[in-house]
Amino acid sequence: MTVTLDCNGRPLYLGRPCVMGILNVTPDSFSDGGTYTRPELAVMRARQIWESGGDIIDIGAESTRPGAPAVSESEEMDRLLPIVEAVLAAVPLPVSIDTYKAKVMREAWSLGAGLMNDVTALQGDSQSLAMVAELDIPVCLMHMRGTPRNMQTNTHYDDVLGEVTHFFRERMAACATAGIRREQLLLDPGFGFAKDLQGNCRLLRELDALQSIGLPIVVGVSRKSMIGELSGVALAAQRLAGSIAAALWAVAHGAQVLRVHDVAETVQAIKVWTGIQEQGAEKPLREVQ
Repeated sequence: MTVTLDCNGRPLYLGRPCVMGILNVTPDSFSDGGTYTRPELAVMRARQIWESGGDIIDIGAESTRPGAPAVSESEEMDRLLPIVEAVLAAVPLPVSIDTYKAKVMREAWSLGAGLMNDVTALQGDSQSLAMVAELDIPVCLMHMRGTPRNMQTNTHYDDVLGEVTHFFRERMAACATAGIRREQLLLDPGFGFAKDLQGNCRLLRELDALQSIGLPIVVGVSRKSMIGELSGVALAAQRLAGSIAAALWAVAHGAQVLRVHDVAETVQAIKVWTGIQEQGAEKPLREVQ
């Protein structure tokens, strides 16, 4: 499995659990919509992610929450590109772009963005496979049925793990045919995307099984409705503890990258979780007297 990704000249090391800090520049994202739409506010958030120990910043300019309306290519670029340029000038971290549009990918890459995070797994734009191959850039393929507008009407699976695994193998084959190198791929099971609570929990319980594919796994459960359903907490901003619990479960079962809102808290939790294992492994068992 790839250990370090070259994200347009900025390395992303995957030899330990990585934290991807979310930077939404949308007016309507489910948790923080409208908070970081101005470049100076986005830069403050980017610096916070960096100073909190985040490994990569994921910038999105089109909400993918259930029922979110589509955004035109020009509007997405108007929202996104000034902020990408400002963030890359302000912090040394690699930047990921949450988009499915090929032209947006190219323009963001030309500014220095280093990874594409596509909720449609390079199916939402007929040019995106060729674009990623041409740029030779890492890409995260996410599982989703339909679009954010209708995905939650299609949540029944006979075997959610089997269907997600089959989907990934099909998309990997399409990427190979397009000329995208296997070592440039990451996989996201798409928690909350065309899945109900039962499907989300089964995927999380059986996350280890996706390791058989042999590619880095990205998990995004931060503040999502599944955390609210399991905890009984209605407000997304109040789901920190539940998000940390799910994040640690994901890391324990093979996730290489965690996409989160609460970077400092997640980084601290991972440090403690890994530290307990490392300290325990270094010291021999106490001899019985």
